[in-house]
Amino acid sequence: MTERLRIALAQLNPTVGALKQNLALGKKALAQALAAKADLVMFSELFLTGYFPEDLLFKPRFVEDAMEAAQALVEETKNSKIGLLLPTIWREPDGTLRNAVIYAERGEILATRFKRELPNDDVFYEKRYFLPGPLPAPIMIGGISIGVPICEDIWHEDVCASLVRSGAEILLCPNGSPYWAHKQNQRYELVRSRVAEVKVPLLYLNQVGGQDELVFDGASFGIGADGEVAFQGKSFMSDLVVSEWERRETGWACTERTATPLPSHEEAQWRAAVLGLRDYVGKNGFKKVVLGLSGGIDSAVVAAMAVDALGKQNVHCVMLPYRYTSEDSLKDAKDCATRLGVRYDAIPISVPVEAVNGELAQLFAGQAADITEENIQSRMRGLILMALSNKFGSMLLTTGNKSEMAVGYATIYGDMNGGFNPIKDLLKMQVYGLSQW
Repeated sequence: MTERLRIALAQLNPTVGALKQNLALGKKALAQALAAKADLVMFSELFLTGYFPEDLLFKPRFVEDAMEAAQALVEETKNSKIGLLLPTIWREPDGTLRNAVIYAERGEILATRFKRELPNDDVFYEKRYFLPGPLPAPIMIGGISIGVPICEDIWHEDVCASLVRSGAEILLCPNGSPYWAHKQNQRYELVRSRVAEVKVPLLYLNQVGGQDELVFDGASFGIGADGEVAFQGKSFMSDLVVSEWERRETGWACTERTATPLPSHEEAQWRAAVLGLRDYVGKNGFKKVVLGLSGGIDSAVVAAMAVDALGKQNVHCVMLPYRYTSEDSLKDAKDCATRLGVRYDAIPISVPVEAVNGELAQLFAGQAADITEENIQSRMRGLILMALSNKFGSMLLTTGNKSEMAVGYATIYGDMNGGFNPIKDLLKMQVYGLSQW
């Protein structure tokens, strides 16, 4: 009977729908796990399709290609002793689609297990696509009974309890868990509660990366049967988290406790925004961004995030002054761009704004000037920035914070123009807090 088990958790950054790209990531991680002398490597939830693939799952060809990609990764184990736990979509002979995990050795699939608890609220609606599985049985891996609850399964007591009653000695949980403030503390609390109930270790693997409006922070970890953190992986970056476990009289225990420090609350917010921006730009085929730099705090923070995400050579800041723009704003905008080392241009908008006002003067005759004329300024800025975006292929970033958006302090077709807003989920005071940090 095996007395030691070396487990590698592949904390990677897949892209939804990019099967070939994700497969290449998987093959590389498998090779790294082999080099690290791991006995077993596990990937995150629905790794090859990316999480979550949504209506791609309604396309039969996509499902076929995804299953072929899974088989290709299985075949990579043919000439090695490593075991592979691969979460994937799985289509049964009757056409039923499952959120599954497969276990493979030496190029052969030896077991399949299905997710029982399908989330159907917040940001994921898995019941639209999958049928739930029965309470899963453990998988025998190298003579060790291992339970594999999938993500939402550990939020429900019965799945882990059933696995351990059936003989599971260790629980390995693949996840697609998005980041929000203080999320890691919530995960610790959840996993500790499951461990306290079943008295076996639980290893929690999470994916990393930005996908559309979501950010996955990674931060994979393990909790021993004693409720203590056995290891903690990196946050907001890819990682191969390797831990070694040994069988003792009291059960399985990690041979060496290691922990990468978690980022502070402010650093986590910053890194989440930067990662979300970097991946949204890159996964949508862009390399550069452009934004309006007003001299205010919001656009300054967005510019700094863009430099962190993409490098100063890929950021173009544009000041668009009008007659009401103060000298302080002009100075602050230029100073910000200089400090960041980005390209900076100033394009006065007085001439085009006055031209529009002149063309409208006859129609507006007898009407008092109001927000209409004010919005023309914002919309002219939006028009010019979109022109720069179209001409040079740079994604336009918007810079409004959540407080302003919540009360409608923004102009549609003006400062709301753009493809992505890194601070869309930050309140104004959080923007100030981050800038101070």
